[in-house]
Amino acid sequence: MVTRREASLAMLSGAVLAAAPGLAMAQTSPPLELPPPRASGGKPLTDALKQRRSTRDYADRPLPAQVLSDLLWAAFGVNRPASGDRTAPSWRHAIEIGIYVTTAEGVWRFEPQGHRLKPQLRGDIRAQTGVQEFVRTAAVNLVYVADGNRMHNASPEDKRLWAYTDTGFIGQNVYLYCASEGLASVFRGSLDRDALARTLQLERHEFITCAQSVGYPKG
Repeated sequence: MVTRREASLAMLSGAVLAAAPGLAMAQTSPPLELPPPRASGGKPLTDALKQRRSTRDYADRPLPAQVLSDLLWAAFGVNRPASGDRTAPSWRHAIEIGIYVTTAEGVWRFEPQGHRLKPQLRGDIRAQTGVQEFVRTAAVNLVYVADGNRMHNASPEDKRLWAYTDTGFIGQNVYLYCASEGLASVFRGSLDRDALARTLQLERHEFITCAQSVGYPKG
């Protein structure tokens, strides 16, 4: 019998999805447990900063489950379990940014507290996460979604301002992780937010800020 953990790893890598139709993506499916993020490794910070760049050409190659796990932890994971605090700051500790993970297999929402992925949609919607052609081939497109209800006592303008600011912190974490691990990434603001929000079935108080492509560099 395939355990939930084994099924999770298979789905994330795209290796045996066709052989496990019962595990197809659906909002009613159980969360997929990610491997524990690695607690050490990578390049020194100054070396990663020297390598940080935007890349728009991607190889047709999925991310292994461990790499995806480490990527999401670096982006906005829990780095202080006792308090639940994250790897990136947020306005007044609102923690209003959520990360949707789009791959060739479907869409998941990252749940940092349990370090797992909650299934959202089946199917490949990567092309909807941006207007550039390369978003179709990047292994992962991260979509950053702000929950305005978590930003108490802020005007609509301030909610947008600080949500975009907080997204930038997360995006830089992703850039540095990718630079450290030899991955390609680009942070993007050109996307049809309204159409993508409908596809993701977001609530009225949620809004998309930006997206970010991640994958292996081409060539």
